[in-house]
Amino acid sequence: MKQKSYLLTPVLILLLNTVSAQNIVVLQPAKAKDTISKNIYGHFAEHLGRCVYDGLYVGDNKKIPNKEGIRLDIVDALKKLKVGVLRWPGGCFADGYHWMDGIGPKAERKHTENVAWGNVRENNAFGTHEFLELCEMIKAEPYLALNMGSGTVQESSDWVKYVNHANGSSYLTDLRAKNGRSKPWNVKYWGVGNESWDCGGNMTASQYAAEYRKYATHITNYGNSENLFRIAVGPGSEDYNWTETVMRDIPLKLIEGLSIHHYSVINWAAKGSATQFPEQEYFRTMEQAWRMDKFIAKNSEVMDKYDPQKKVALIVDEWGGWYEVEPGTNKNFLYQQNTMRDAMIAGLSLNIFHNHADRVRMANLAQIVNVLQAVILTKEEKLVLTPTYHVMEMYNVHQDAVMIPVTVNSEDYVMGDKKLKAVSVSASKDKNGSTHVSLVNIHSNKEQNITINLGELGAKSVTGRILSSSKIQDHNSFENPNLITPVVFNKATLIGNELKVTLPPFSVVVLELK
Repeated sequence: MKQKSYLLTPVLILLLNTVSAQNIVVLQPAKAKDTISKNIYGHFAEHLGRCVYDGLYVGDNKKIPNKEGIRLDIVDALKKLKVGVLRWPGGCFADGYHWMDGIGPKAERKHTENVAWGNVRENNAFGTHEFLELCEMIKAEPYLALNMGSGTVQESSDWVKYVNHANGSSYLTDLRAKNGRSKPWNVKYWGVGNESWDCGGNMTASQYAAEYRKYATHITNYGNSENLFRIAVGPGSEDYNWTETVMRDIPLKLIEGLSIHHYSVINWAAKGSATQFPEQEYFRTMEQAWRMDKFIAKNSEVMDKYDPQKKVALIVDEWGGWYEVEPGTNKNFLYQQNTMRDAMIAGLSLNIFHNHADRVRMANLAQIVNVLQAVILTKEEKLVLTPTYHVMEMYNVHQDAVMIPVTVNSEDYVMGDKKLKAVSVSASKDKNGSTHVSLVNIHSNKEQNITINLGELGAKSVTGRILSSSKIQDHNSFENPNLITPVVFNKATLIGNELKVTLPPFSVVVLELK
């Protein structure tokens, strides 16, 4: 009987398209084969504003508990997120960063100027050792971005040797030991440049591909294979010709990943307030967030021409919401608050990444602390976990689980002559046999009643959590840090192999089925 119900699913959906209640979700567990990589739950830390200094790293500030300058309450919070991978040192900063400036005794490190973000003085107290120690503390894989813009192939090759080669194998590994680390870190992920079509060198795709081939060749150690995962720069807009050129001109033996960047920005010239926005701006932000689905699908289509076996991963190494900075703050520091609108971006984006797990195998939210769509905000000794933090914590049950394909027939969220799907869904089954279903209702003022056909899952119980609030502009502040937190969700009813779920407006729900 279960198989019969599953085979009739397309017919059911077709019929239900003609009636008013259109929120029908069908899980297809028999088609499950792709794993949702834990690295989809990655983050991005750039030397920008208060992300690193006064964020992750507080130096010798005795008022804030730290280990060798790394802030311990942030470490504890990030452990709970189960951060898959952390990208550093940029961003645009990476193409002006020379790693040798950030090693050795801190008092002797070269002071430089951060020309990418406000021309502030950079004392390089947070360098390679400090970053890799942070990754070890939070149990995240490090992802280092090489300086292609102002650096050299030799400089990049030396960085790989410094962090990865065996102790005593060269002058560089002797230097690493002298600086306090005898054993290698074995860093796997390496970005070859950043936004090379813009701040990384204003190159054409052909120029970039030629440069990439040199870097990718010389950072690889043929005599002692390190299994480097080399990530090429992809487009930051719908420039599929860039993707075509890079995939065509770079041999598959030299590339493991291709990165794309996409921000949910309503207007680059007038981004709007992070907290004081009307529904029209909210709708336009959701429209940009939904664009991620098409952006991934079109890039994947191009990649499939040259890599039909999907060996090259699509890496979304910058994503999130981008608004005007908070009033009274430095415009170059990109500090913004984080509302329920950002929770919608997070839930919707993660669902999209899950549903493209055959090609998307890493994503890095921009950025981790105090910059753009941060999961954590700090003010001296105070710390705030944002709505985005809570979505990523709720969703991390999907890490390394097998993605269950879903068919979603959603009601529309309409504004003027435009419409968006109100409901977004993803699902997975973990190694213990539990199924998790993540649902987002982006509609600003209408709850959604959803019927979920579970196919052959045979679930016997359902529990869940929800993130919601009374206003889409609501956010956690230093004065009220727990206004928005996940709570038990009790509006899901299991009847046979169907779930009936009611989602409040602008809410995120994660269900567990056993």
